Amino acid sequence: MSGALPDVDFKAVNFKSEQRTLRSTTDSGKTFRRQVDGQRWSFTLSYPLKTRTEFAPIQAFLIKQRSGKENFTITFPSYFNAQGSETGTVRVVNAHSVGDTTITVDGHAADSAGSFKAGDLIKFAAHSKVYMIVSDVTPSSNASTLTIEPPLTTALSNDEQVNYDSLTFTVHLNSDVQEFPTNTIDKDNNILISYEFDVIESL
Repeated sequence: MSGALPDVDFKAVNFKSEQRTLRSTTDSGKTFRRQVDGQRWSFTLSYPLKTRTEFAPIQAFLIKQRSGKENFTITFPSYFNAQGSETGTVRVVNAHSVGDTTITVDGHAADSAGSFKAGDLIKFAAHSKVYMIVSDVTPSSNASTLTIEPPLTTALSNDEQVNYDSLTFTVHLNSDVQEFPTNTIDKDNNILISYEFDVIESL
């Protein structure tokens, strides 16, 4: 791990889910599909135009990644925070196994509809993987069952905390070539750099 991306003031974030599926079609037209690896989140990230002084720390950090060799972290701004009303310290109840998609939790702040919303992202305290809640959550007696995708990639322990705001993604660069175009000059005659890059979740 080589640290955290020093600037997350992005102009645009293209958020993607990647999960490879093998497909084959018979002579009769039947289609067979089989998933062959785990799901990962990936991003195309674009910065607004920056001067050389502004961009230099970002550029140095990215060069330090040695293409896709090193992992680093990105903590996105609040637009990836949960949409629901939850404010409590939510924790896992009992152990859960690799492959599980329903997770029992407690510690909800209130029994209100929409504590978590379908599409909310969560991360378990001892995991690097980020999961998505795929059904709205309404707690009862401050407890609920979260339905997530993808299935758990690592077993969960009892009492593990569920994080739902200011999530940190562990990623690596998804290209061996990084381009830094310098084709614009501002009113003060500063060269402006435009930069877009791709990262993918590291498991």
